[in-house]
Formats: sequence, C-alpha cells, structure tokens
Amino acid sequence: MNGFCPHCEAIRELRVVPTARQYNIRDEAIEVGVAVLHCTHCGKDFDPPATESDPLDLAYTEFRRRRGMVQPEQIKEARASYGLTQKELSALLGWGGATLSRYENGALQDEAHDTALRLAMDPRNLLSLVESNPAAVLSEKLQDLLASLRRRVLEEEGPMRRLYEQRFGSYKPDEYNGYRRLSIDKLFTSIMLFCGDPGIVKTKLNKLLFYTDFKHFKDYSVSVTGARYAHLPYGPAPDGYSFFLATMQDDEKSIATEETFINGHPAELLIATKIPDVTLFAASELKTLALVKERFQDASAKQLSELSHQERGYIETSDGQLISYKFAQDLGV
Repeated sequence: MNGFCPHCEAIRELRVVPTARQYNIRDEAIEVGVAVLHCTHCGKDFDPPATESDPLDLAYTEFRRRRGMVQPEQIKEARASYGLTQKELSALLGWGGATLSRYENGALQDEAHDTALRLAMDPRNLLSLVESNPAAVLSEKLQDLLASLRRRVLEEEGPMRRLYEQRFGSYKPDEYNGYRRLSIDKLFTSIMLFCGDPGIVKTKLNKLLFYTDFKHFKDYSVSVTGARYAHLPYGPAPDGYSFFLATMQDDEKSIATEETFINGHPAELLIATKIPDVTLFAASELKTLALVKERFQDASAKQLSELSHQERGYIETSDGQLISYKFAQDLGV
C-alpha cells in the first residue's frame, strides 16, 4: 500500500507491521498488540494517522479485565437497562457530573468507584439509592423506575429465594461472590449439568464449579452463580456446599447419590435426576460452562484437586478462608 511517510515527508510504499507495546498502568505492566506502519524506503515505523482503537484504551481494558473491574460498555448497558441518564446515575452515586461520563468513555476508574458501580448494577442496591435520594431522578419517571426496580427485586427473590436466604444466608455483591448475588437457580442448574450421566464425585464437582465461576469472572468481570468459595483441604469449594447438595437431594429432588467403586475404592456419585434448564444462562455463561466441562472431562477428582492447589487464590489463603475473585486474573485456565 502507498501512503504518506512523515519521516520521508513523501508518498512511499508502506507495510502494516503488528507489534507489541507496553504500558505501565498503576504500577502494572500491560502489553497490548498494535499495528504500526513501516516505510520500505527509510525503514522507519510510525503510528497510523487514525486507528479504530487507542492502544492506551486497549491497555486500560486489559487492566480492568485482570482486576475484575467494570468495563465502560457494561456501565452503559446497565445504566440504559434502568433508563437512567448519566446525570441521574451520577447524582445517585454522589459523584460530580463529569465523572461517570469519563468512565463510560474509557477513563480508568479507581477501586472505590468501581465497587460503587458494581453495587449500583444490582436492582436491590439501586432501589435503595433511588428511595434515599428520589430528587436525583426526573420526577416524571420516578414512579415508573421505582415500580420497575421493585418488580425486578421481587422476581429475583420469590418465596423460594427468601427461604434459601434464611437457610444459606444473604450477602451483597462483592469480591468474594464475583460481584453477583447468589443465584440459587444458576448454582443448582450448574450442579445438575455437571452431574449428568455417568455422575460425578463431590470433589470433582466442587472444582468444576470453582473453575466455572472464576473463569467467567476472569473473562467477563462477574461470576456465573454468585457462590463464595472457601479454601478446603481438597481444594476450593463453594462455601457451605454440603447444604446446597442436601437441599438439591432432599427438597428439590434434582440429584441423587449412588454408591460405586473408583480404582478399587468406595465412592459416592452424584447424579442429576432432572433436566437442567439452560435458558437461565447468558451466552457467555453457557460458553464458560461448556469450556470447563470439556477441558476437565477426563480429569480425575485427584488430578483436579492437585491442579486447584496450584492456583494463587488457594496458595495465598488458609484453611476455611474465603477466596477473593480478584485472584481470577491469575487463574490457570
């Protein structure tokens, strides 16, 4: 291709050359791939006069992904889903008018603002913000917004949700649940998917759940199920997993147990007794579930346990301690 070379100050033959460029983002080295133009006449490289994406923006995107932070498009989508303007959401969060606009346009947020954004994405938290500061929303749409938020909260909760919250406990979105409230439906359905024929032992099941939630957080900055994971002797496992499994077996009747032998040793298989409803999951969640299931299909419980012991989130926690999803950036999957 021919184009203007700023070094030669003339039209020359140019070649597109892929290269790597490193940026220091908050003391962390972030390398991104960029394309530069190479002049075949003078042999020098230079940036194209106009590019679709700024390399620094790419570095910010990668930094957010590693840290599990909200991406600009996620902020826009969440705000639009509630019908809020930038001014309204900024007022609800107690921010200056330009702050949210900068974040939606690619500026890198700090951790405190990132946490506030994540919490505001949850309908229950947003409902509390609107109820405590109704003047932040245009009066003509306030009642519709409140009604919509209350409806969403009721749909998410329901009678069984409230029963399960009493049984398992209720906790707000944070770094220990992948910034998602516990979704009993998604957790139970994930378990049924992994417990399909010919069944699965608990140790392997717990590792598949861990890798599913942490892999999805690594790639999309949010977990699938909202489960919290604890450091246990055989590797990470959903906190209180025995209560989840007992509920599925005794109340939901969605899994059953079967005694068997593995390598000559007695073992208990968990087998799904209902067909899981995969329509609960978003496309990215189904993709991650399928990836994890296929990746570890032939791995034994012992192999998965040993693999999980090598994860940084397990190494840097002690017995019984919850594992932060921030460790997902170093996940080996």
